[in-house]
Amino acid sequence: MLSDPARALLRDCLDQPSLFSEKPRITRRIVAWGGQEPVALPHQAVMLGAGDLDFAPSGNAHATGDAEWTITTTRTSPDDQLERFGDRFGETAPVRLLEADDAQACWVEAVEDGWLFMIPSGAETGWLLAIGAPCAHLLDQSRHLAPRLVLDASKTAQFDTTPRMLRTMAKEGFLACGSASMAFDPICGDGTALSVRQAILVSAIAVACHEGEDAEPLLGHYRAMMTAAMRRHLRLCSEFYASGGTGPWWRAQQEALAEGFAACSARLEREPPPRYALKGFRLVPRELAT
Repeated sequence: MLSDPARALLRDCLDQPSLFSEKPRITRRIVAWGGQEPVALPHQAVMLGAGDLDFAPSGNAHATGDAEWTITTTRTSPDDQLERFGDRFGETAPVRLLEADDAQACWVEAVEDGWLFMIPSGAETGWLLAIGAPCAHLLDQSRHLAPRLVLDASKTAQFDTTPRMLRTMAKEGFLACGSASMAFDPICGDGTALSVRQAILVSAIAVACHEGEDAEPLLGHYRAMMTAAMRRHLRLCSEFYASGGTGPWWRAQQEALAEGFAACSARLEREPPPRYALKGFRLVPRELAT
């Protein structure tokens, strides 16, 4: 699922005004949180399938000389240290929808040991994400979502939902971006937009350095901006997890998020304040951007 704000960002960056306009839309978000009855809210997003985001140029053009910068979207070594803010894993599985109204609606439900998220993929099909415990376990605790679908437990897959970031995302000649360098909890659903913003920023840094700007302030700017983005994300997550439930699992998530927020705050104290602002796709000193 790709939100309209994230899609607009991609459209602007790639100069493709009609990007994903043909995809099926999700128009409602139904939330049953903190033991409350479901509430239907307007939602604007499109449904994407596997490979729908694999449309960008490959970037396989050969450089004419030695590269000044390496920009990577993968972890370059198993020894690359990730800083993790909690320990949350999820499971996903295909489902069959039993209610026709759910073909254009995503569902979110908090239960005792975690939360469930259902995304439709067709008129009668969808995907269920379970955060905190396996799909079947959380569905057993569900009052609202369980009666609306049939789980295919034979096709489950596990994935990491813990907010995390590389300890070293920027150094001389090297910049990391994308989900391998930094990942958000799906409860906030901003991961794709984050990766696009990272790509814009690291490209602008490489250009500025090539044009003669001092690298270290630019690298410090990137580190500070990414740490600040993670801290904002953790603060937003804490609001959701504080209101989702009161059991041991929910309390553990709140504690981990508070520790992560403190760690990001400490890291920001070691970095100088951001000195640059994006103007289009270029970085300029903040005093010139105002």
